[in-house]
Amino acid sequence: MNSIEPHHIVAIGASAGGLDELVAFFENTPLDGVAYVVVQHLSADYESRLAEVLSRYSKLAMVQAVEGMDLRSNFVYVIPGDKFMTIERGHLHLNDKSSVRSPHMTINTFLSSLASDFGPKAIGVILSGLGSDGSDGVKAIKKAGGIVIARNPDTTEFNSMPSNAVATGMVDFIVEPQAMPATIQDYVQREIDLLAANISDEENMASLIELISQQLPLDFSDYKQSTILRRIKRRAAYNNFEQLENYLEFAKGSPNEIDALAKDFLISVTAFFRDTEAFDALEKRILPSIIKSLSTGQEIRIWVTGCATGEEAYSMAILLRELLGDKIQDHEVKIFATDIDSAALTHGGKGIYTAAVVSKMPQPYLERYFVQQGEDYKVSAALRKMVIFSRHDLVKNPPYCNMHLISCRNLLIYMTPTLQQKIYHMLLFGLKSEGCLFLGSSENPSPILKSLKVIDKNAKIYKKLDAVPSVNFETFTVPEYTYHKPASLAVSQPETNKTPDRTLDGAIHETVLNEDQRLLICVDENNKVLKSYGPTDRFLTQKILTSDLTELLPGPLNIAFKTARKKVSETHKNQW
Repeated sequence: MNSIEPHHIVAIGASAGGLDELVAFFENTPLDGVAYVVVQHLSADYESRLAEVLSRYSKLAMVQAVEGMDLRSNFVYVIPGDKFMTIERGHLHLNDKSSVRSPHMTINTFLSSLASDFGPKAIGVILSGLGSDGSDGVKAIKKAGGIVIARNPDTTEFNSMPSNAVATGMVDFIVEPQAMPATIQDYVQREIDLLAANISDEENMASLIELISQQLPLDFSDYKQSTILRRIKRRAAYNNFEQLENYLEFAKGSPNEIDALAKDFLISVTAFFRDTEAFDALEKRILPSIIKSLSTGQEIRIWVTGCATGEEAYSMAILLRELLGDKIQDHEVKIFATDIDSAALTHGGKGIYTAAVVSKMPQPYLERYFVQQGEDYKVSAALRKMVIFSRHDLVKNPPYCNMHLISCRNLLIYMTPTLQQKIYHMLLFGLKSEGCLFLGSSENPSPILKSLKVIDKNAKIYKKLDAVPSVNFETFTVPEYTYHKPASLAVSQPETNKTPDRTLDGAIHETVLNEDQRLLICVDENNKVLKSYGPTDRFLTQKILTSDLTELLPGPLNIAFKTARKKVSETHKNQW
């Protein structure tokens, strides 16, 4: 096949020990309409003649990359040793390494660029090598819908690169180099078959989303269908299924597959001080303004939504410690870092990051706020204390309130416009008056723009203008619990006349809301409001913006509530 434009691009990252693996790989590559790019850390002796050496072992055409070269199928492009390489609109671009002082993460640079340019057509391969170059690129390719292959770290002396890649949890195949071409060929052919079949089975997609919601506390029904469908197709191809109907049947009997599918939906990419210009605006304008507005002893409250593994939350903690300096004791800083991905939250809570992840951080910050542990870096105890990691679903859970700053960056783009509108209003509710909203480059807060003042258009920072709206929890849903009437209250009736609604909502309407002006509030075990039924304005105090019911109730009602709750806990009987 000699088509000019390849249908997939395979980027191969290699370092120490990689030459023999590259030979083993290309000895087994077929002519299959795919283009290959080799990004290696090899000695100067090999750099100049790598393409020549590899050409002895493959049917593919081997060339050394030059500026502006376009990619063609059945070609292998080798990066010059003294260059960074990126790809844009199918063309290669080279930059000198000498102009960059930080560690030369050549593989990360190209993989991230490939992910942006080719999305689901990108395939990343990590061979042997020392260090962690490639790990960030692996995340970028997975986020874009591509696949990642790594060699088995246990069978190579130089295992740091593949070990770090596997540790991201985003490697699809772990195989030896000689077996990789066949894995790629099978995957590419299934992708082509899926595209040819034009599978867009909404019913099967909805069934898979329902399977996830039944097994896990995750609901993706309001996420963009195009994104969800693409990732379902990728999982189907990975499991050798050409039809979503067959994949659905497989998933029904495989809880592990449901976990893996949900994990694909949750892929998020973050970094310390991501988007330098935006963080400069925070450091120079926004955070100093917040600090200046507070009197001694007042709390600083920041909410980082979709925090993933915590880099952005810790970045804000660093900026605050730098700005507060000797006055750090004057204010308690609470940075609420939330996500629906429990594994990512666990990672963030540990606060341990690879050298590659912290490589772009200013060296003084690294020295002041991190402790080196082997090849990794751990956040200091003082910094860790400022960040509170917690699982939170923006789609379903009430907001954190009374916030000076809320960050919601590059998260809403995966959601439908209707859901985006709901979440924007919820974020607005969570802000203090004059609080700031920090968005990603792709987000547009048009549903609430009339309530915001643009502070920095390029950095996407806005300030809340209006007074906080009255408490209203009706937009937040409550988990669906099955409701069973006590046997003593049950009324025998024919099967055809039984009430079909047995959810918590149905039970409430059957038993409580037949009386006017009665307020019912559902709370969890921590008194956090999940949903309300009835006139909240009539009973709740509006002064403190929180979802904790004990802070929303006026004094006498608060005492009555605590007493009743204690009795219920002790007796397991209703208290009316």
